[in-house]
Amino acid sequence: MFRSAFRLTRIIFTVLRFRLDALIPFDKLPWYLRYTVGPFFSLGRQRAIRNRGERLRLALESLGPIFVKFGQILSTRRDLLDDDLADELARLQDKVPAFSGQLAQSIIERDLKAPVSELFAEFSAAPLASASIAQVHTAKLHSGEDVVVKVIRPGIEKTIRQDIRLLYSLAHFIAKSSSDGRRLRPVEVVTDYEYTILDELDLAKEAANTGLLQRNFTDSDLLYVPQVYWDYCHKNVMVMERISGIPVADIDALNAAEVDMKSLAERGVEIFFTQVFSHSFFHADMHPGNIFVDATNPLQPKYIAIDCAIMGSLDDADKNYLARNLLAFFQRDYRMVAQLHVESGWVPKETPVHAFESAIRSVCEPMFAKPLKDISFGQVLIGLFQTARRFNMEVQPQLVLLEKTLLNIEGLGRQLYPDLDLWVTAKPFLERWMRQQMGPKRMIEEVRKQAPEWAGQFPKLPNLIFSALTQISKQEELMTQQTHAIEALTKEVNQANRGLPFKLLGLVSLGAAWFISDPESLQRLQTADIFSMLLFAAGLYLLVLKP
Repeated sequence: MFRSAFRLTRIIFTVLRFRLDALIPFDKLPWYLRYTVGPFFSLGRQRAIRNRGERLRLALESLGPIFVKFGQILSTRRDLLDDDLADELARLQDKVPAFSGQLAQSIIERDLKAPVSELFAEFSAAPLASASIAQVHTAKLHSGEDVVVKVIRPGIEKTIRQDIRLLYSLAHFIAKSSSDGRRLRPVEVVTDYEYTILDELDLAKEAANTGLLQRNFTDSDLLYVPQVYWDYCHKNVMVMERISGIPVADIDALNAAEVDMKSLAERGVEIFFTQVFSHSFFHADMHPGNIFVDATNPLQPKYIAIDCAIMGSLDDADKNYLARNLLAFFQRDYRMVAQLHVESGWVPKETPVHAFESAIRSVCEPMFAKPLKDISFGQVLIGLFQTARRFNMEVQPQLVLLEKTLLNIEGLGRQLYPDLDLWVTAKPFLERWMRQQMGPKRMIEEVRKQAPEWAGQFPKLPNLIFSALTQISKQEELMTQQTHAIEALTKEVNQANRGLPFKLLGLVSLGAAWFISDPESLQRLQTADIFSMLLFAAGLYLLVLKP
């Protein structure tokens, strides 16, 4: 409790120090806050010299690694943030002080239940790299393989959960304070952050992600994924192959190795679309620190990917709608783009398609006035999502990760090769993928995929057929019995009603006889009385005749 109060005090002090109170719309706060804390905060509002994005970035940096990580993730939510805030937060870097090598060693020994000297032939207590969640040490196995050992920061989970609780409180406050706060959906942003960062705390999940990505690119000449040593993996410890390559952001080293930069950029785009559309499993944290280049063959350079903590996936429906959306956009078919958004459920079903189409056209059409190579593919997606947001588009977490990754890939590609035309690279891939989804090859693949299940059901087929035929036979017998019962009932009713007309005639005759025997009654008989008698006779006949 004391620690949480101290942390909250530090956060409040940081808000005041960097004048983040200038971002709070005090005129829209409840009156009791406006007249109590409002004057206190507003004392220094005029001293906020730097722009709001820079102040926010500096404040997050001063609060430590958890808030730095939050700022990084927040910078990818361009569907929710204004551009100036997103651009400034994108500058955040993971420059975090390392923790003690002896402490890292004790964590390894505790979780792997053996001394470091038994686990490794060599182990370096000095960290190779340090980030907000974990740090990395180099080592060598007794079998001779060079490896890296990733260790989660001690006590980081408790700190993260405390900070997340505070972030939720702040998010609820912002959401209630103004319409702009509600539009940014801060609670949803914190929820996404919580899910992402808690996954990063489990290195067993990261190891599993790494293994799957490695299998997807087995024997590939595009991407290499390091091997995981499963006997040395735990929730807090992960051991994997140590790779050697050129950091993808080191342009000078790539040029010195005579790497074909155009080929490198285009291969990066191909890797991205292969992961998204062919594997439905993509690396969603493709910033330069996680990518290296194998320049052994400089004309066909190969990527090396590490840090698979954050992965994304799309189901078949999302992939289909996304591919059709992008192809429709390439063809400037904005009506189709609007219809696909409605059909997919990304916007409410009652959305007026013509109005949505007009809004999309107003955002996207100006882009085609530029040369294709100057159009940002990522910005197109952002434009589409921001336009859809005006029509109450529900946030799709898988699409947010996709947008984040695409922005990283495109920015990296243009850094490597400024003339990269992402459209030329992407369109043929999407067209080929769509043909594969609708052609005979896809049908054969589906049959092959379902064949094991069909084979498992095949031995049961004779029993199922026999059971079905038995049920049909029983139904036929039941129908025959019901038909005979209905016929017998009808015969009885007909026999009962056969003498009814004679009975009614007798009744009328009796009445007539009574009137004839009483001349005075016959004289008093009026037209209405005759009509009533006829109705009585008809009603009596219907009641007796009908079942």
